[in-house]
Amino acid sequence: MKFNTTTRNNQVTLNHEGAKAYRMDSAMALYSAVVTWSLNDTFYEKNDERLIRIRHLIALNKPGFVAQLAIYARHEMHMRSVPLVLLTELARIHSGDNTVARATEKVITRADEITELLACYETLNKREGFKKLNRLSKQMQKGLAAAFNRFDEYQFAKYNRDTTIKLRDALFLVHPKAKNQQQQELFNKIAAHTLAIPYTWETELSQLGQQKFETEKEKTIAFRQKWEELIDSNKLGYMALLRNLRNILQAGVSYAHLKKVTQTLSNGEQVARSKQFPFRFLSAYRELLNLKSSLNQNKTGWKGSGMDEVTLRKY
Repeated sequence: MKFNTTTRNNQVTLNHEGAKAYRMDSAMALYSAVVTWSLNDTFYEKNDERLIRIRHLIALNKPGFVAQLAIYARHEMHMRSVPLVLLTELARIHSGDNTVARATEKVITRADEITELLACYETLNKREGFKKLNRLSKQMQKGLAAAFNRFDEYQFAKYNRDTTIKLRDALFLVHPKAKNQQQQELFNKIAAHTLAIPYTWETELSQLGQQKFETEKEKTIAFRQKWEELIDSNKLGYMALLRNLRNILQAGVSYAHLKKVTQTLSNGEQVARSKQFPFRFLSAYRELLNLKSSLNQNKTGWKGSGMDEVTLRKY
């Protein structure tokens, strides 16, 4: 009989598929579960099972590590939903210091994440009744209040959507203290529903879509000119360009504008700054393949997109 077995053999276990794997400590197990989680079912593990496992692992780790992992997942892994789950669960099991407050303030980087975190908190804690967010974690409330002072009117207005939990609801719930008079006036606008409508590429296209045109050709020309105007104005961010490639192609923009778009999308520095997940690029690529296939099947061929053949050959 051998008592002093190797560490390697002691760490052998089975994964979710029943294959041989090696045990990780609670910190590494939590890290691995977090950075590979997309809040969707996977082949190896259902979403609900992953959530249960992560909740168990959070309880096994130090609060400081969980807080740092939430910040890391948001800023380094560019994940949006999973850090909110970590904050929600940490707020449920940990209190007594400002760990949750500091982590919440750092994780919130977009105005809509304020309401998204509250919705996550409501859902995971299975809140029911009229006041679903009653007795909100004091530390989470403190962190959200600090986050309110990070955004300007444009950022609030851009994400002031008609969701279950609205910015106005969040404002009344967390009671942020304005850093100056200008910020207080902004909070008053949120409360009174008087935020200025943000002038974005979405609103410009929406306004154009509401106009009436005498002919379809006139409408086509108007949308092509609008897309070209937006490309020249640099109002389209990287993600907007990536997700609207199909629309831009179908609008029949000029070769010069198409070249500008492709140069932006293929620029290494901009790719790194875009913080886009790999599947975004794959989705865009598949959209282009589908577009090419559908237009080839059309009797008018690629001309059905409103683009000339010279432009497409160059592309």
